[in-house]
Amino acid sequence: MNRSKIVAIITGAISIILAIAYLILVQLLDYRDMQPAPISQLNSAPVIAIYQWQIDKTTQI
Repeated sequence: MNRSKIVAIITGAISIILAIAYLILVQLLDYRDMQPAPISQLNSAPVIAIYQWQIDKTTQI
């Protein structure tokens, strides 16, 4: 076998192993029974952002 074929096979095997590990991790995280936070514990104030654009009058168009 050529070296490039061996590298391709090893790279493909690593890719498949990573994909399977990712799928297992996602399934484990999705399996947890996560409850949303109660509304009474969400006491953060709303954020209001104001943007001001300034035009430089010395710039010529």
